[in-house]
Amino acid sequence: MSSRLARRPVGPARLRALLDSGQTIVAPGAFSPLAARLVEEAGFPAVYMTGFGTSASLIGRPDVGLLTMTEMAGNAGRIADCVDIPVIADADTGYGNPLNVIRTVGAFEAAGVAGIHIEDQVAPKKCGHMEGKHVIPAEEMAAKIRAAVDARAQPEFLIIARTDARAVEGLERALDRARMYLQAGADALFIEAVVNEQEAQEVVRAFPGVPLLFNWAEGGKTPPLSLARLTGLGYRIVIFPISTLLAATAGMRAVLAEIARAGTPAAALPGLPAFGEFVDFIGLPEVREAEQRYAT
Repeated sequence: MSSRLARRPVGPARLRALLDSGQTIVAPGAFSPLAARLVEEAGFPAVYMTGFGTSASLIGRPDVGLLTMTEMAGNAGRIADCVDIPVIADADTGYGNPLNVIRTVGAFEAAGVAGIHIEDQVAPKKCGHMEGKHVIPAEEMAAKIRAAVDARAQPEFLIIARTDARAVEGLERALDRARMYLQAGADALFIEAVVNEQEAQEVVRAFPGVPLLFNWAEGGKTPPLSLARLTGLGYRIVIFPISTLLAATAGMRAVLAEIARAGTPAAALPGLPAFGEFVDFIGLPEVREAEQRYAT
């Protein structure tokens, strides 16, 4: 098979190099391999596998802890297989205790992703911008982070510690938790659902020199700060988890409404990719090349 059909996922070293470069890594969310290819086509240096979008696309349900580790790692692997940029994946709570976290890290690393984030919510978890979250004891989460760091086969594999404690215990306690997770070996920190720009600044001041992730949650609790502002504050990774999911939903609704109204999608076709353009984008030329190469 051609190299484009049988891709080797980009390893963690690429993501580490991006972090070391000093640039802010902008990683739009992808809920499917097709969405990931569109992120890559748009020129972004990394892609984020969204748990919210994975739940919505795989089972048509909200992000409330319904998917298993193998389902999440499977989607991450399919995404990593089809792009030549690093994949950062949502690994929820690690799916259990430190022993489960060890298996989780192995599964996501084997899937070809470059890094994961693990959160300190009680299972079953909820989307970080929903109400009704609960968090586990900080010491228990620190043990999970230690297990994750010890479990990785590649030292460059990024372990991002996420705390959801801001909504449960307040910002100061969330920062205290993040310090514990950093001491446990986390490579980067993700303080979820800060509620204003001042809190975003306080996070940066609390962790000088530490890679920080900012979740630009579309419609969530966190203010929609500009990328220039986030870069100026010092955030090193910015994710946009559900922009592609919401855009795809809007697009499908529009074309379905046209079919319901007119009986065909003909009026909507000028605004859609042409069939030939689309099959070329998803790799038909590589398929044809392989067919010709191995024809008998």
